[in-house]
Amino acid sequence: MNYLQTTRDLYREAALNPQRALCCAGGAGPRLPGLDVPAEMTAMNYGCGATVHPEDLSPDSKVLYLGVGGGLEALQFSYFTRRPRSVIALDPVPEMLKTARANLKLAEATNPWFRSEFVDLMEGDALRIPLPEAEVDLVAQNCLFNIFVRADLERALSEAARVLRPGGRLALSDPICDEPIPERLRADERLRAQCISGAIPLDTYLEKIVAAGFGTIEIRARRPYRVLDPLRYGVPEGILLESIEAVAVRTPVPDDGACVFAGETVIFVGNQETFDDGKGHVVVRDVPLPVCRKTASRFRSLGRSDLIVTAPTWHYAGGGCC
Repeated sequence: MNYLQTTRDLYREAALNPQRALCCAGGAGPRLPGLDVPAEMTAMNYGCGATVHPEDLSPDSKVLYLGVGGGLEALQFSYFTRRPRSVIALDPVPEMLKTARANLKLAEATNPWFRSEFVDLMEGDALRIPLPEAEVDLVAQNCLFNIFVRADLERALSEAARVLRPGGRLALSDPICDEPIPERLRADERLRAQCISGAIPLDTYLEKIVAAGFGTIEIRARRPYRVLDPLRYGVPEGILLESIEAVAVRTPVPDDGACVFAGETVIFVGNQETFDDGKGHVVVRDVPLPVCRKTASRFRSLGRSDLIVTAPTWHYAGGGCC
């Protein structure tokens, strides 16, 4: 048995008997007017954050959701699209697809606007997406890619990029860990399947996303996720896992590197009304300008006392330099 089969077996169990401790989502995502979420879906919220962001969606969007779970985020995506097969939910576990189908029927009974045909449930996996190139506007995955070993992670990111249209978006939520996780824990297939031991450092994850062909990345949230504690995991000291929510845009990677927004800003407090760095960035006095990490680094290197560059908040909310 390999770790992918262990993962399928674990989620087969979770489809038949909901497991609240599996993953660690803080809630059911955005509260949307007129959306009633069945309790059965909430009980199977096997994510570590949210991938449904209204600013990324329109009525014309076509969405691919990888790893359907109980159908919660597939339902939330369909809230914005409201067309037959406008949301494709892909999962390799037949039992999970069957449960999601039943949950969507429950949602249909309590949401007058929703029809089950809005969500096309398909058997398949993120490593071999059964769709042609440039088929969808948005690909989303919640607490799935962290399970993959590195070669499979690269393949999953490449597959997501392949099926996205130019300018399309990859919305993801995954655990990260900037501390070393012991190899014996990484090699534990069940811990990996439980989204506990597969997390990698944030910068490593970002590098792999960029290498797959995403020229812009927006980090929209970063929060504590789990602790690998000495009692249960046999580590000398607790290891903090965090989860991130991010959106990567399928645009060419600039020659000087991708634009990664992490909530940094530049504030000009000089005598003039604006500051122009001569590279396309005009900072209005006293008005924070959101900047990507490479632009923030460039401003810091100027060494000017009238330019304040704030630290990352890891909560990027739009606008800025690129």
